[in-house]
Amino acid sequence: MDADVIVVGAGPVGLLLAAELRLAGARPLVLERLAEPGAEPKARGIGALATEALRRRGLGEALAAHQERGLADKARDHGSEKGHFAQIFKIDPALQEEPDRVGTLIWQPDLERVLAAHLTSLTGGSSAAVLRGHEVIALTQDDSGVTVTVGTPDGERRLSAPYLVGCDGGRSAVRKLAGFDFPGTEPTSVVRRVLTDAPGLDKLPESGWTGTGMLMRAPGMVATVEFDGFPEDRGLPLTAEEMRASLFRVTGVDVELPEVRGGLRFTDGARQAATYRVGRVLLAGDAAHVHSPNGGQGLNLGLMDAVNLGWKLAATVTGRAPEGLLDTYTAERHPVGAAVLHNTRAQSALLLPGAHVAAMRDIVSDLLDFLEVNRYFGRMLSGLGTRYELPYPATHPLAGRACPDLRLVTGTGGTRTLSELCGSGRPLLVHAPFQPEAAEAAQPWRGALDVAEVTVRDRDDLASALIRPDGTVAWASGPGPADTVTLTAALRAWLPPA
Repeated sequence: MDADVIVVGAGPVGLLLAAELRLAGARPLVLERLAEPGAEPKARGIGALATEALRRRGLGEALAAHQERGLADKARDHGSEKGHFAQIFKIDPALQEEPDRVGTLIWQPDLERVLAAHLTSLTGGSSAAVLRGHEVIALTQDDSGVTVTVGTPDGERRLSAPYLVGCDGGRSAVRKLAGFDFPGTEPTSVVRRVLTDAPGLDKLPESGWTGTGMLMRAPGMVATVEFDGFPEDRGLPLTAEEMRASLFRVTGVDVELPEVRGGLRFTDGARQAATYRVGRVLLAGDAAHVHSPNGGQGLNLGLMDAVNLGWKLAATVTGRAPEGLLDTYTAERHPVGAAVLHNTRAQSALLLPGAHVAAMRDIVSDLLDFLEVNRYFGRMLSGLGTRYELPYPATHPLAGRACPDLRLVTGTGGTRTLSELCGSGRPLLVHAPFQPEAAEAAQPWRGALDVAEVTVRDRDDLASALIRPDGTVAWASGPGPADTVTLTAALRAWLPPA
C-alpha cells in the first residue's frame, strides 16, 4: 500500500483531512489534479465551528492575521458586517446567544496556505504528502483496499491504500467513479462575478433588483444574478465576453470589460450524496454536497466533515476503532448537510423575481427584527445549533454539541482555554477536582486519552466533560455527582477497547 488513506483533492477540506489523519497516527497521501494551488478568491471565510476546530490545532494566530482585512473586504463588498439570509443583512453577531463564538473572514487561497503549512509541519517539514498534477481517472476497490489509476505529467501510475476519500469538489471524479448516488434539485439561478477595474462600471446602476435579474457592485467587483440562460458547459471558465453579455441582459447597459480577474460562475443547484461511504471510499466537502453559497456555509460544512471523519478513519485504519465507529461519519454528518441544503433552497426561493416573492422577503426581513428570530437564523447559518445523536443516554445540554472554547482554571491557579489542551488530537477528559470519580472511570483508557483536572469558569452547569477529537462533547456533568455509568458508555463508544 502507498498510504493508509488516499485523499483526492488538495483544497481546504482535503488538506485539513490529511492533517487530522496524520495527527491521529495514519499516513495520508493527497492527490491533486491542479499543478498549482488556485488563486481565485472563492469562499471568503469560515464559520465559528471550523474556526474553533482550527484553534484546537494551534492555528488561531494564523487565522486572526487575516481577520482585519476580511472584515474590511466584507464591508466593502456587502455594505454590512452583519450576516445575511437570502441577502437580507440583518443577522447581528452581537445579538446571538453565544456572541463570542464567531467565524473568521479569510479568503480561501489564504486558508489553503495556512492548512498546507499545518500539514507540512505534521509530516516533519516534508511536502511529499501532497502530489500535484495527479488526476484520478479510474478507481477500483475490494475487501482489502482501493486502487486508483492516476494521470500525471510523466504518464499513468497506480496507487493503493486501504481507504480513499474524495475531497475533489462538486464535480467529484471520485464520487462518479465509485458510483455514489447524488440526488437533488436543479438550479433556479446563476451568479456570475468578476474582479475588474473597468472604467465603464460607473455607468451601471446601483446594486439591487432589475426587471431581469440582480446586480451587485463594489469597488473592483461586479456580479449578476440571472434566472435563466444557464451556460451549456458550466465547467468552462467565465470570460469577459460572457460577463459583459450578462451585465447587458440584467441592466441594459453595455460595459467594456477589457480585463477581468477572479471570474466565478455558480448556480444554486442542490445535491447530496445518498451516503458518504461506499465500501472503502468516502466523500467529504463539496464532493458530498453542493448547494447555493448563500449564507457562506459551504466551506464551514466541508471542514467540519473533515474534522469529524479524520480521527474516526485514522482509528479504523490503524486498528484502534471500536466497532461501528466509521459508520457514525455518515450518521452524524449527512443530516447536517441536508439541513444546509434545506436552508439554502429556502434562500433561493426568496431570491426569485416577482411581486409575490418580494412580499415574502419583506415579511422575513421584518421577522429578523425580533431577537429570537434573529438568533434562530444565526444558529442555523453558523451550525451552532447542530447536535449529534449519541448512541447512549446523555442528558446534559452540551452533550452531542460542539464544545465552546471553555476557560479553565488549573490546580496552580493558572488559566487556560480548552483549545490549548487539544493540540494532541486525542480525546480529552476535563474534570473538576471535586469529581475524581470521572478520572477513575476513565483509568482503563488512559493510554488513549488526555486528562486534565481543571475548574470550568463562567459555566455553572458544567464541571466535567469528555470531548472527542472533533470537539464534540461526548459526555458532560454538572456540579453534582458525576454519572460514571454514562461516561463509561461514552468511552466505550469512541475509544479503543480498554
